[in-house]
Amino acid sequence: EYYLSFVTDRSSEKNVIIASSQGGVDIEKVAEETPEKLLAQPIDPVVGIQSFHVRNIGYFLGLNSPQTKQLNGILIGMYNLFTKMDCALVEVNPLILTEEDDIKALDAKVNFDDNAAFRHKEYSELHDPREEEPSELEAKKWDISFVKLSGNIGCLVNGAGLAMATMDIIKYHGAEPANFLDVGGGASVEQVTQAFKMILSDKNVKAILVNIFGGIMKCDTIADGIITAAKEVSIKVPLVVRLEGTNVELGKKMLVESGLNITTASTMKEAASTVVSLI
Repeated sequence: EYYLSFVTDRSSEKNVIIASSQGGVDIEKVAEETPEKLLAQPIDPVVGIQSFHVRNIGYFLGLNSPQTKQLNGILIGMYNLFTKMDCALVEVNPLILTEEDDIKALDAKVNFDDNAAFRHKEYSELHDPREEEPSELEAKKWDISFVKLSGNIGCLVNGAGLAMATMDIIKYHGAEPANFLDVGGGASVEQVTQAFKMILSDKNVKAILVNIFGGIMKCDTIADGIITAAKEVSIKVPLVVRLEGTNVELGKKMLVESGLNITTASTMKEAASTVVSLI
């Protein structure tokens, strides 16, 4: 049994074929325990897949010439699917060699790149909502980026980069984030309210950290949205808010004077250490 997949390596700005002689198992485990059994073959997107790519992979997998010719058709088909359909992943696991010397794909997985959905209307026809986390489906309706995680500190942030940094600093202080949540730069009160509802639907959440940079939106507008949403949702867990940007002092003043149990913080470090201490 073998493993084959196509992914994009953003650091090298190339597509990559991942191949292994250890198919039918978790490829992450193979990479960690026996990395010598894993081959990463880069492909220049300008020239595409070439015959020498196939020969390299066939040699690495220990295939003979007739078997490599069969592999050629499979790899070209996978590559065409990966590029033409704007996929994030095309995976065959396992790829098997039968007793009759035939190479066959027994199972496959395809992930589409959501950023290309605007030019692939057929994506929606293949969508099966039963395969997704219900909270993530709800988030899409509200144009919120949401991924459920296994921690106990809910995160409400604007901007994907800031959201990642927020999760990192929570982990740095010894806790685990319960979600990735990006409400975007121009979030409405309704979106913030829905974000709180999604966070609180997770029974593991013991506290919430709101980390907002007021660039497009002013901090007082954001504070008003947080206060309105907090009142409507009736938050029972500790809520720590860190604001930065235009009208930040006014925004903090509004939060303090709201009468709600909201703890404000000036820096990300202070916000993270505070929310971790409250759980």
